[in-house]
Amino acid sequence: MGTLPPPRFSTGDLKKEDVDFCYGSCNGMLWPILDRIFNLKLRYETTEKATKQRMDFLLKRKIGVCDIVESAEREKVDASDLGMQNVKLRDIVGYLQHYPEIDTLLFTGGNSKNGPEYFFRKHIKIHDIQLEPISNDVPRIYQFQLPKTNRTIRTVSLTAPSGAANRAIGSLEAYKAQKQRNPSYTTFDFRVEQYRPFF
Repeated sequence: MGTLPPPRFSTGDLKKEDVDFCYGSCNGMLWPILDRIFNLKLRYETTEKATKQRMDFLLKRKIGVCDIVESAEREKVDASDLGMQNVKLRDIVGYLQHYPEIDTLLFTGGNSKNGPEYFFRKHIKIHDIQLEPISNDVPRIYQFQLPKTNRTIRTVSLTAPSGAANRAIGSLEAYKAQKQRNPSYTTFDFRVEQYRPFF
């Protein structure tokens, strides 16, 4: 679960390497990460074949993809989450109640302002839901009880698959230790290792 795609996905002014699908921005790293983990041999182009590759993968693995932001306005038209105003959120709790097989939410970003976990925390307040911490290490893991059910849902706040998060990764002790052992180790490698157990 992310926040909102870059504005060009709303206007249709896609770049040649964009895929007209969730997380399809050529600047994002989610699909390259999954490509590395599963050896998907994905195409990175605005074609139906590239879209179908991703849809087939998600269906086979029973993974749902959703942005928590249904709509937002931007004064400056860019992809920054911080620039979103008048944000309307999707009813994620309603989705969970409608789809009983969902047991885990993966946030592609943490609790920083206007990130997916930040918005999810705002959303669940109206349902009087509290997140209970399971692990405060990166990635942070929480759980909560879904109202009117006996289901416990786990949430995992993965490091955002965007270039903007590289500075945060660079400051992590776990990354620094790996980098010291292997100078060719990258922030992309770090994300692949972090995402692998949850996908």
